[in-house]
Amino acid sequence: MNNCRGELCSPATQNVGRDALGTPPAKTKGRLFVLSGPSGVGKGTVWQEVLKLVPNIKVSVSATTRKPRSGDVEGVNYFFKSPEEFAEMIERGELLEWAVYNGNHYGTPIWAVEDMLASGTDVILEIDTQGALQVKAKMPEAILIFIAPPSFDALLERLKGRATESDEEIARRVAAAEAEMAVKGEYDHIVVNDDLQTAVREVEAIFNPTL
Repeated sequence: MNNCRGELCSPATQNVGRDALGTPPAKTKGRLFVLSGPSGVGKGTVWQEVLKLVPNIKVSVSATTRKPRSGDVEGVNYFFKSPEEFAEMIERGELLEWAVYNGNHYGTPIWAVEDMLASGTDVILEIDTQGALQVKAKMPEAILIFIAPPSFDALLERLKGRATESDEEIARRVAAAEAEMAVKGEYDHIVVNDDLQTAVREVEAIFNPTL
């Protein structure tokens, strides 16, 4: 017995959300965001604040050859790999990007990103500029965001103000920062972190353009 009445019986109504063949609409693919910036610029603080404001976004977990530290959880903080395992991932083309930092290898497994994007989840990578440009080359649709200091002198003051690193370590970070600042023009967006809340709002607006 057909119990539908009036407009509820129209074909257009019965096929809402389906095409002419009755196929449900495909899921909207998630967007990939890449966040970079020199050490000491506060990019980690910025994206942690943004994550509180943007619910449908996940941070991709990286693979690394670094030894686990106290409190690290496999698959949550990192996928911990031996140097041999990491080399095999590179050889098999399983990494979206990878780089060497402080003698350890870090990289983003392609499957971890693609699975989340396919489910409609937006993904954010917090990686250095070397890795970011690798991602852009492989996935041109990725949206690159560079967190910049108000000035290089301000960045230097922040690094020295930590009082946790030697002069040699600071000099190394400064050299790396100069190299990273040199390629910021390759990014889709540059956000100056002079004021945390202002920077957070600017990044949130990139994630949600309708704000």
